[in-house]
Amino acid sequence: MKRQEARATPTKLTKGYIDRLQPGTKEEFHWCVEPKGFGARITPTGKVSFVVQGRIVGTTSAIRITIGPYGVFTVDQARDVAREHLRSMRMGIDPRDARREDEAAKVTLREVADAFLARPGMLKQSTREEMERHLKTTFANWQNRAIAGITPTECRKRYEELATKGVAGKRPAPGTAAFAFKILRTLINWAMTQYQTSEGEPLIARNPVSIIKDEMANQAGKVRTRHVDRKQVGAFWHLLTTARQNPQFSADTRAGLDLVQFLLLTGARRNEGAALEWRNVHLEDDPANCSWHIEDPKNKNPITLPLSSQAVAVLRTRQAADDRAPTKSKFVFPSRGATGHIRDTRAPLERFAKSIGMDRLSAHDLRRSFVTLGVKACRLDIAKLELLTNHVPQGVTARHYLETSDLRDYHREVQAIGDYIENEGGLQRRRPAVQTWCPAGVSVRAAACLARTARLRGRLRG
Repeated sequence: MKRQEARATPTKLTKGYIDRLQPGTKEEFHWCVEPKGFGARITPTGKVSFVVQGRIVGTTSAIRITIGPYGVFTVDQARDVAREHLRSMRMGIDPRDARREDEAAKVTLREVADAFLARPGMLKQSTREEMERHLKTTFANWQNRAIAGITPTECRKRYEELATKGVAGKRPAPGTAAFAFKILRTLINWAMTQYQTSEGEPLIARNPVSIIKDEMANQAGKVRTRHVDRKQVGAFWHLLTTARQNPQFSADTRAGLDLVQFLLLTGARRNEGAALEWRNVHLEDDPANCSWHIEDPKNKNPITLPLSSQAVAVLRTRQAADDRAPTKSKFVFPSRGATGHIRDTRAPLERFAKSIGMDRLSAHDLRRSFVTLGVKACRLDIAKLELLTNHVPQGVTARHYLETSDLRDYHREVQAIGDYIENEGGLQRRRPAVQTWCPAGVSVRAAACLARTARLRGRLRG
């Protein structure tokens, strides 16, 4: 030990002795006669803490352990702790291992998640956001609990609550339950590699989420096919365009409606559309030459995609809205929320789903609708649609020889889908009126009247 020791001869450490200590210019140690190895350390600033020093049986070097500060520990309390540490050393046990194990046993789910998410370059931003969302909603009551204390019984109970009632307790959400517990399983598996007992064994011997592995596997094996049927796509498009004209809607609501239109016209994943930035949008005078770029997609394959004239019209609308906004946003579909862009499309989709005879409708269902319309209504090649939705080609030739990062040559395909949707919406407009989406407290008839008035004003201004 290179630190200065104030007394060569140990003394009896008492409260009075500690209170009379005066700091020096260097860190000093005062050792007690009983037990041997127990002492007090005083820094040049006058801070006093208790320590214990000894050698573990079977080793050659002494170790020094800080017990704690004077004031938190009395002299007698610190002496008792020192005796326990010295007893462990005589048994060949390193007390520091026990302390680390105790600290590891107390680490919370929130702390594990923070450490997991802090790893640089390991996760996409959208993945981080999704994990955070479930931690703050699905596992809100577990965040500050010791992760080692989460039990299989609790996992099964929470899973069944989600699967039967959902996060808000309104409707079953088995898919959400499976995804949320996949996140929890990942965090616990990672914690098992990071936190160990003094014998080097994982602190968590068995992942408690494994109790519902059969339920999760069953849910993962289900193929989802829900989409907007081509017989209803006209009504759906008409609802979107009519709602977009409602003057009572906020800027965020209009941005959300525009995002829904964009997702249907492009087949994009929700996050790819929601977080789209203007720097990745390329609008030309000729709609056939317009495109957009996905910088960081799910499959790690950055891609440039063509835009139909209908999608271009949506983006032009967003441009005009951005020009009128007090402050411009880098996002195409901006929001006043924390992320700066629209994240959730559930509100309009839930209302529109019921209007077209569907129980539910999600953003990913719009992606399936894009592909289904392409195949069934427009008779397009499924292989091209796989590329346009940025799926990894399955064939050897396509995977290893086909250039798939720039698909602007496939404008004809996206235009065919856009034309079909727009034409069906036009037919719906000439049919008897369907229920329109309106804000709370406004009747359907009043909302329709407001929309017609807005259209008339627009024509008069034109």
